[in-house]
Amino acid sequence: MRFAPLFYIGALAAVSLLGCSNQSDTSSDDGATTTAAASQETTTLRFSHFWPATSNISKEIFEPWAKKLEDESGGRLKVELYPSAGLAKADVTYEATAKGTIDIGSQVQGYTAGRFPLTQITELPGLSNSAVQMGCMLQTLYEDGTIASEYEDTHLLFMYGVGPGALHTTDKLIRTPADMKGMRIRRPSAVAGDIIEKMGASPVGLPANDMYTSLQRGVVDGLSFPWEAVTTFKINELTNYHTNLPLYTSAVMVTMNKDTYNGLSDDLKKIIDNNSGMAMANQTGEMFDKYDDIAIQAARDNGDEMIDIPDPLNDPDWKGPLLEGTQKYLDDVNALGLDADGVYEKAKAASAACAI
Repeated sequence: MRFAPLFYIGALAAVSLLGCSNQSDTSSDDGATTTAAASQETTTLRFSHFWPATSNISKEIFEPWAKKLEDESGGRLKVELYPSAGLAKADVTYEATAKGTIDIGSQVQGYTAGRFPLTQITELPGLSNSAVQMGCMLQTLYEDGTIASEYEDTHLLFMYGVGPGALHTTDKLIRTPADMKGMRIRRPSAVAGDIIEKMGASPVGLPANDMYTSLQRGVVDGLSFPWEAVTTFKINELTNYHTNLPLYTSAVMVTMNKDTYNGLSDDLKKIIDNNSGMAMANQTGEMFDKYDDIAIQAARDNGDEMIDIPDPLNDPDWKGPLLEGTQKYLDDVNALGLDADGVYEKAKAASAACAI
C-alpha cells in the first residue's frame, strides 16, 4: 500500500510530460504556419503621379511596371496607381512620398522651386537632345553621388527625362527671341523661367494639368513643353504654331517612401531593385522619344506652322539669351553655397557619355 502513491505520482508525471510535449509541438506548428502565412501577405503600394491615366507613360511604363512587380513577387507586392495627381498634388508629390502619405510618387523636380537646384542643372539648354540622353544623364549623376544628397529622405527608384521642350503658341510663330517680347509663356521650372525672361517674355508658373484651361482662357499665350506631352495633355488642340528648339529638358523622378522600402523583406526589396535604376530610365526615355517623333509628324500633317532650330546655342539669334539664362541659373545656385559650376561640368561629361 505504501507504493501505491508513488505509482500514481509517476503516472501523473508521465501524463504531464506528455501534455507538455504535445503543446510544444502544436506551438511549433502554429509558428511555422504563421511564418508561411506572413510570407504570402500582400503589401499594397500606393503610387501617385501627375500624368493622365490615358497617357503613354501611364499605359506603357507605369502599368507594366506595377504588373511586373506583382508577377515577380507572386502577388506579394501590389501597386495601386493614382494618375492625374490622384493622391498628392503635382508640386508636393515628392514631399508626400517622404512623409509616407503615399508610398511611391513621380514628380517633375522643377515643380518645387529651389528643392532640387543641383539636379535642375541638367535641364539647361545644350545638355540634352533626347529623353534617353536626359534620363541617362540624370541616373548617372545620381549613381555617382553628384546629386544624390537631394534625395536622401526617400528611396529613389529611378530618374527619367522627357524630350526637349519646344515653344508652342496660339496666335503667332516665334522665329526669334524678339518675337517673344510681351508674351506670357508657361514655364515648367526656374531654369526655363530664367531663359524665357531673358527673351523678354513673362514666365508663368503652371502645373501640366492646368495648362489646357489656361490656354483656353488666354491666361498664357503659349508654353514651353515637350512634344509627347503636347498630345498627352491635348495642347495640340489649341496651339498651331511651334518653334522646334531644345529650350530646356525636364528632369522627372520616381521615388519611394524610405520606411516602406526598408520594411520589406530582402527578396521583395531585390525585386524592386531589379526593376529600378538605369534600365528603367532608358526604357522610359525610349518611349518618350518615340512619341515625340509621332507628335511632331502629326503637327506637320495637320498643317501647323513650324520652324526648326536644332542647335540654338550656335544660332546668332538664340545663343545670347540662352547663355545668359544659363549663367543666371548657375549664379543663383552658386549663391546658395553649392558648387553649381562643378556640377555643370559633370553634367556636360555625363551628357557626352549618354549621347546617342
